[in-house]
Amino acid sequence: MGSIANLSRNSFPDGFVFGSSSSAYQFEGETNKSGKGPNIWDTFIEEHPERISDHSNANVAVDFYHHYKEDVQRMKEMGMDAFRFSISWSRVLPHGRLSAGINEEGIQFYNNLIDELIKNGIQPYVTLFHWDTPQAIEDKYGGFLSRNILNDFRDFVELCFQKFGDRVKHWITLNEPFMFSVNGYDTGTVAPGRVSTLENYPGQPKISGATEVYIVTHHLLLAHATAVKVYKEKYQTCQGGKIGITLVSHWFEPYSSSESDRMATKRSLEFMLGWYMDPVTKGDYPQTMHDYVGGRLPKFSEEESKMLRGSYDFIGVNYYTTYYAQNVEDANYKNIGFMEDARVNWPGIRHLLNYIKDTYENPTIYITENGVDDVKSSSLEEALNDHVREQYYKDIFDNVLKSINEHGVDVKGFFAWSFSDDFEWGSGYGSRFGLYFIDYENDLKRYAKNSVKWFKQFLHKDETKLNHNMSHIRMIKTYLKLDGSQYKKSTDD
Repeated sequence: MGSIANLSRNSFPDGFVFGSSSSAYQFEGETNKSGKGPNIWDTFIEEHPERISDHSNANVAVDFYHHYKEDVQRMKEMGMDAFRFSISWSRVLPHGRLSAGINEEGIQFYNNLIDELIKNGIQPYVTLFHWDTPQAIEDKYGGFLSRNILNDFRDFVELCFQKFGDRVKHWITLNEPFMFSVNGYDTGTVAPGRVSTLENYPGQPKISGATEVYIVTHHLLLAHATAVKVYKEKYQTCQGGKIGITLVSHWFEPYSSSESDRMATKRSLEFMLGWYMDPVTKGDYPQTMHDYVGGRLPKFSEEESKMLRGSYDFIGVNYYTTYYAQNVEDANYKNIGFMEDARVNWPGIRHLLNYIKDTYENPTIYITENGVDDVKSSSLEEALNDHVREQYYKDIFDNVLKSINEHGVDVKGFFAWSFSDDFEWGSGYGSRFGLYFIDYENDLKRYAKNSVKWFKQFLHKDETKLNHNMSHIRMIKTYLKLDGSQYKKSTDD
């Protein structure tokens, strides 16, 4: 395999895709303009500005809406094979429901973006839901708290398949449903900001018994299965694409050699990864969750289990960091909640890809997001000199190759998080993950960091492989804990 210093795209299997990732809310800007309707993040930031560390908003973000052509050129110059972005539900359906009308201007924007990517030899990888529920359906019936969302989500994704599926060959139904449900409905650190257990925000109404986090996940999984069913029955054969789901998980190692800590490690993985992987592979939640959550864990009908089993062509993996897991006999939380149900403290360490292969029959994996952040730098020169990020990617690529070559994991591609600095949810603009620096004080001018130069060299080192069609493996953001705080570097080495 050679040394880390000699890594290039030639080190990876034929057909391996390299790209970068983004999401609509974090990049596009043009909020509530050009026919777009509001979503839950618009409302969350307006009502709770204190939950964004720098009290900023994403009304402009990095203005990708108006700068996508120049940014696509930057991707092309780097030698990227693919770009992962999400479609804003309320940009194409401002009121969230097909019956309430389509925003043709929004449809045209995504058509233009897709066409621009393909014209420049870059494959579009499209996420259908990246945490931005339309506010209209949140107001109407509670969004993902209600089964009513299944019909509206089905209509939304089918509209996307109809409008874009002739050119989009890789669809991702959901991005990180774990983070959306836990942080949106248990800790309250992301939209819609509902709190069930933690006293982060005085005065916030609490939800009795932490049922919402499980209900929301249940409906997210059914929405995923519904989207896959529609695609496979009506569009896959004629359009020739693939569809999957992106999940996030840390890796966990036992804090000690005790049996209780080993069991805590297993429980950590089942509550974070198994919560989603078990249903889409086996049709039900892990037995551990049934044992600990009891009657608060919703049940799938026989028909729903059947629809969920095998509901993916690939799994997108977002790996953030690693933790030690320690058993906690009495978690000492004041209320019943998700953290209490898991009964662990969450630090940790390693080997998630191998675990997925061994536990879930070696699915095709794309690492759909991975990166390392730096804080808002005091000078442009300091920000551009990101040699730590270069070394981080070298180490990550080396580890991915070991999983492929030594363990036989079916990894097909890698997407860096993120193409450029962006609006990083609760961190606002104070956390920079981008390969490109965004000057927020000077008309959002883009500057290539040193990592751009490194990627360009890495991707062009073997010119004969530049035109290979690759896939995607999203290497891991290292910045979100369950409580929304951030990490600077993965401990996985």
